Amino acid sequence: MQNLLTEAQFSFTAVKPYASARRLAVQVLQLSAEQADSLVEKRGPAVAAAFDADGNPSKAAQAWARSNGIEVADAERLVTDKGEWLLYKAAVKGQPLAQVLPSIVTQALKQLPIPKPMRWGTSDAQFIRPVHTITMLYGGQAIAGEVLGVNADTQLQGHRFHCPAGVRLAHADDYVAALRGAHVVADFAERRALIVAAIDALARKLGGQVQHDEALLDEVTALVEWPVALSAGFDPSFLSVPKEPLIVTMKDDQRYFPLQDSQGNLLPAFIFITNIDSKDPAQIIAGNERVVRPRLADAQFFFTNDKKTSLEARRASLASVLFQKDLGSVQAKSDRIAQVAAELAHLMGADATAAGRAGLLCKADLTSNMVAEFPETQGVMGMHYARHDGEAEAVANAIYEHYLPRFAGDALPASLEGAAVAMADKLDTLVGIFGIGMVPKGDRDPFALRRAAIGLLRIIVEKKLAIDLVDVVAIAARSFGSLLSSATVEADVVEFLLGRFRSWYQEQGIDVDVIQAVLARRPTRPVDFDQRVHAVTAFRLLPEASALAAANKRVGNILAKVEGDINLDVQPDLLSEAAEKVLYQALVTISAETSTALAGHDYNAALRALAGLQAPVDTFFDSVMVNADDAAVRANRQALLGQLQQQFLQIADISLLSS
Repeated sequence: MQNLLTEAQFSFTAVKPYASARRLAVQVLQLSAEQADSLVEKRGPAVAAAFDADGNPSKAAQAWARSNGIEVADAERLVTDKGEWLLYKAAVKGQPLAQVLPSIVTQALKQLPIPKPMRWGTSDAQFIRPVHTITMLYGGQAIAGEVLGVNADTQLQGHRFHCPAGVRLAHADDYVAALRGAHVVADFAERRALIVAAIDALARKLGGQVQHDEALLDEVTALVEWPVALSAGFDPSFLSVPKEPLIVTMKDDQRYFPLQDSQGNLLPAFIFITNIDSKDPAQIIAGNERVVRPRLADAQFFFTNDKKTSLEARRASLASVLFQKDLGSVQAKSDRIAQVAAELAHLMGADATAAGRAGLLCKADLTSNMVAEFPETQGVMGMHYARHDGEAEAVANAIYEHYLPRFAGDALPASLEGAAVAMADKLDTLVGIFGIGMVPKGDRDPFALRRAAIGLLRIIVEKKLAIDLVDVVAIAARSFGSLLSSATVEADVVEFLLGRFRSWYQEQGIDVDVIQAVLARRPTRPVDFDQRVHAVTAFRLLPEASALAAANKRVGNILAKVEGDINLDVQPDLLSEAAEKVLYQALVTISAETSTALAGHDYNAALRALAGLQAPVDTFFDSVMVNADDAAVRANRQALLGQLQQQFLQIADISLLSS
């Protein structure tokens, strides 16, 4: 609506949407009553083609003139450096809002993303659901018109049960208040806030708390118009089941809000939002308790039954579950994960035996009844079943943690053993899929390789692991034996992982040129990459940064024209100009500082030291001719610039920084 009103040249100050399951509305504030007047210009045929040799208008010119309601003789002329054309110019009076609004509303509705529109009755109109009422008002003036086969009226539908007769809207400003009187909270954000407040108040009254699920809150808000929070309970015996599947069935199947105590333990109670202020809420509560009981009983049955078979025994069933036709079964994948996880754990100083055991069992719960019914519980049920089987706690935790992080912003594995298995799983997918030539292209990424790559990088960077991508990719590649067909798989995966840094840092607000400056040096240790990015980000805020970036760009251009390799050994006795001597001495002094800083990977300190070169570099370029006639002097000055360039290239290519 906002775009269409703007295109139609109506003025307004703001547009506010309202939405529920039964209604959509748009309120436009300070909307002009008519379109702005406009000047229309229509170019016609070229003058050379618009008249014959006798000066008579051609048929094309006459037709163009008739289409604009004028004679050819009345047309103006448009003269440009490319020729002369006939021109029609006219002032067009803006139309009243009442004449064009129905058309604008119709166009806006057609642009809604409705995957499966439906028709109703004998009309050809299509929408997501049958439309009952259309209301268009300008202030207190009702605007007539037809939209989706329905004539506009001031009648609004009220709440389905509390106000079935609906309400008449007298003024556009009264929309929210009129609907509130009809038991409808029209504003989505207000309705959501009411639900959150009601849930929190009821949870406190019951001595528990609700972990708010934003997606669930949005869905429930969209389902009701007059939210009322009620609580219900279930048999405490169901708490013998791990809380995760119980929470899943309450949230996903019933749209309930489970209650937990301050330690995160599930309580035998839940809160739900109803769309009616019932005189007998006990009936509604009893109905919800009756509905949820068999679902919780299913979870209890699955858990009891699953415990009869150990994770070790379940591994045999994974042989019939396909991971990928060229890479084998999920059992083969878990074997590789176990091998790689043990090696990674050894590199990280973690328990390699526990990591290997967790890798071996990490996919076994996929064959359980519980995970088959509630796929969201994979990993977490493996943890519970591992504890039941008597596996070490480090193994059980790592089975759960190996799926982390599952999405952007998700938690990372807390244990090093869990991190090792998580990295092994992601590396197995990345190396395996790349190794058979299934590189993600465009939006196609069926194995979620981009997500796996970001997850891998996050684990390494945020847990500050001293790991090189080249090494871990090689470890993963070896675990496949002869399965991989790509000869360049290791290089390809490393390059893909480095490429993920760009999108990851951009989401953090890091400038693209900073990322590119570090990428140019290809540091393959993610922690080192991260340190460089943040150091260059801080460096570009220094007052010297812009001039030094420009100078490095100039140095790069000069040295690029030098044929052959540049000898970086500067001969002090060939330095004749004062400016080049000062620059050389500054380089000698600062290189000692940067060497110490770089030895400790303190890139911030190194770049701050290098910032001190700005003045001698500027003076050098102002005073010294690099390409001197004397070949020895020229080569010496090139060596000086080469040393300058190398000082910065130890960290990043700052010539790529924009000013």
